[in-house]
Amino acid sequence: MIGRLVSIMARLRDRETGCEWDVAQDFASIAPYTIEEAYEVADAIARDDMADLKDELGDLLLQVVFHSRIAEEAGLFALPDVVGAISDKMERRHPHIFGDATAGGSQRWEQIKAEERAAKGAGGALDGVAVGLPALLRAEKLQKRAARTGFDWPDTAGPRAKIFEEIAEIDAATTHDEREDEIGDLLFSVVNWARKLGVDPEAALRRGNAKFERRFKAMEDAAGDGFSALSLDEQEALWQSIKRPKQG
Repeated sequence: MIGRLVSIMARLRDRETGCEWDVAQDFASIAPYTIEEAYEVADAIARDDMADLKDELGDLLLQVVFHSRIAEEAGLFALPDVVGAISDKMERRHPHIFGDATAGGSQRWEQIKAEERAAKGAGGALDGVAVGLPALLRAEKLQKRAARTGFDWPDTAGPRAKIFEEIAEIDAATTHDEREDEIGDLLFSVVNWARKLGVDPEAALRRGNAKFERRFKAMEDAAGDGFSALSLDEQEALWQSIKRPKQG
């Protein structure tokens, strides 16, 4: 089945008879679609929509095939090389399954990853954390990498106090650039606190977004066409009524 998809992509990329849009693409132009498809996979999972998940996984697979085809045309690598590389990596990172090691686990996994980074010439603890990751996720990964070197708060009190410190620095900022800088520090501190509490900040913000969307739509439904004409106080009262759990 994968061969059929590879053939379809090859035909779409044909310089003479292919699709003009597909032929015009390169790694950089396709990358945003790859990221978007990964998020749509996550969205289908969050909605527990398995039919949609099947479709979204197909869209994500198409992105892998698309990138691989572009690379093959440039003489860099092809899809079999991608599959071979990930197969090798999975076997290498599970020596207790595919090798002679007697134990595995997350610590062993991270040790092997560190060895791989070192083999690529990455000497610093933070090397290799992808710049293209969502900012919250990248902040958490940077913090986890730093924590492995011992640079971490011993408990939740430190990052919690840091949040109030950053808020004070935002209040004291006098320029837009300073405020942007300090708000970045505040968000980084919130991620750090979440990490110490064992909360996934990306998942927490997704839940927060969904909660706001659900409540706002309920406000609109309750007020009808006149919602935007309500005063801010009236909208706030409606918001509070939506937030309160219904009795009985």
